[in-house]
Amino acid sequence: MTLRLTDDETEALRRQAENEGRSMQQVVRAALEEYLARHGDDEFTLELAREEAARFSEVLRRLGE
Repeated sequence: MTLRLTDDETEALRRQAENEGRSMQQVVRAALEEYLARHGDDEFTLELAREEAARFSEVLRRLGE
């Protein structure tokens, strides 16, 4: 995989990595891991909500009346 960044993004990443004493790759991988963990939970929550909405559709319909 190739990640293309703007010059400004590359410089900001370089500074951040330097401030943390890590490589740019380590910083990017940590950010990606955090992003995937956050959005993976979102997908789980959405799927659970879909399942429960279908399961309780009649009750939800009556509550809306």
